[in-house]
Amino acid sequence: MSTATAPQADLIITNAKIYTVDQKQPHAEAVAIWRDRIIAVGKRDAIEAWRGSETRVIDAKEKLVLPGFNDSHVHFVSGGMQLANVNLKDAPTREEFVRRIAARATSVPEGEWILGGNWDDQQWNPPELPTREWIDSATLKHPVFVDRYDGHMALANSLALKMANVTAKTPDPAGGTIVRDQKGNPTGVLKDAAMSHVYKIIPSLTHRQRTEVIRRALQHAASLGVTSLQEMNSEFADMGVYAELAEKGELTARMYAVPNETQWEALARLGLRKKFGSSYFRTGALKGFTDGSLGSTTAYFFEPYLDAPGDRGLLSDEMIPMEKIRERLIQADHSGLQLCMHAVGDQAISIMLDLFQEVVAKNGIQDRRLRIEHAQHVAAKDFKRFADLQVIASVQPYHAIDDGRWAEKRIGDRIRTTYAFRTFLKNGVKLSLGTDWSVAPLNPMETIYAAVTRATLDGKNPQGWVPEEKITVEEAVFAYTMGSAFAEFQDTEKGSITPGKLADIVILSDDIFQINPVRIKDVKAETTIVGGQVVWPKN
Repeated sequence: MSTATAPQADLIITNAKIYTVDQKQPHAEAVAIWRDRIIAVGKRDAIEAWRGSETRVIDAKEKLVLPGFNDSHVHFVSGGMQLANVNLKDAPTREEFVRRIAARATSVPEGEWILGGNWDDQQWNPPELPTREWIDSATLKHPVFVDRYDGHMALANSLALKMANVTAKTPDPAGGTIVRDQKGNPTGVLKDAAMSHVYKIIPSLTHRQRTEVIRRALQHAASLGVTSLQEMNSEFADMGVYAELAEKGELTARMYAVPNETQWEALARLGLRKKFGSSYFRTGALKGFTDGSLGSTTAYFFEPYLDAPGDRGLLSDEMIPMEKIRERLIQADHSGLQLCMHAVGDQAISIMLDLFQEVVAKNGIQDRRLRIEHAQHVAAKDFKRFADLQVIASVQPYHAIDDGRWAEKRIGDRIRTTYAFRTFLKNGVKLSLGTDWSVAPLNPMETIYAAVTRATLDGKNPQGWVPEEKITVEEAVFAYTMGSAFAEFQDTEKGSITPGKLADIVILSDDIFQINPVRIKDVKAETTIVGGQVVWPKN
């Protein structure tokens, strides 16, 4: 395109240290944007030719400019709700846990549910699961259902259990556990599929409430430099709000909505396929569950947990019976839908790779970009299978520095192939990075810090937990931009600062390639641009 005939740029970012994530031109000093696309990248003097009388110019003051971050695994609505719900993640003691719930009960109307939580039993001394008795006296008039931060178990008070009709006689559902005391009575903790007893009686958000939650979450994402989000287990009501906001031009991050795999027929009947939608709102993928989580001892392993010798974890209720999940995945893939399957324990991952192999054998070779979400604890034999099947490892590095505080006592030497980012790359496996928000912070700087340092949150592993699995800042940024874009079939549209691509860009407060890696977690997003429009800071 000749600048003599081209329109003037709407926006120029200049005086910058641009890392483009484009191997053809890795570094630049300025970028020109017209409408929602990048039109030129290069030296300051060359980009000046695009300036016109109406061009807005941002002087980056020699700060680092990157493509906007693409979080490949979020639970966006629950994250938005958590911003306003009771927060228990950093409650350091049982007493503080109880105090915060009691305080919430005094601040909301009688009968209103107390939700959220994100509690972490492993930081208490000693670690122990909470019980309904801890909170019952403070919540006599409020049903409570507060989840563990991994989302695979939650605590209900006695009122919530009564409303859900969960008693000593209630059997454990397939893929779930009702934790019981020595007399067989429910303690209040429900794991995985058992959580549905309570979830199904919690009132749904109204359309107005859902819209407010999503707007709140979008503002949070913009403040962190997150310009694209891949929402796992999207509800159709959420998708309706995304479509509405996109139509109004008010969706300030690009959304890839991924409903549950059990709903594949609803998408297939409409003819929706992978890559369906606009640059702002897309769908065409499905998310399913193979197992649970390490923290809830529901991740499914070949060998038992060391601290629970009779327990190897749980297969999800979606996996029972196996022939049904096999049939659904084959049919969904045949319909052109992308498969993104949660698998955490080594046997769960191996089973899902088996199922993916059957999908490929049944439906033939094609560009399907199969994904395993989390891919946390991998059997050594399965890294090559990831590569052979071209399965993307959709990983969340913050979990490594979080779980690394206590994982070894639970799985022992199996930590050697846990959160194995370097081993994935050595085997030619593509990585996409995300957070699992609200399970972990949405902040990309904390994610990159975790991937690069592997320094656990308790400060006990300053040189890194399983340090041989560290990756470089460059590798982390690539996986967080181009890697995540590839995982959603959008690598030709975004993921790098390249002429022709969408103008999704972040300016950071510090150069994460040059500073001490321990400081990366404190770096801020100073300016966030989506489609050529500044969405942070708000005007």
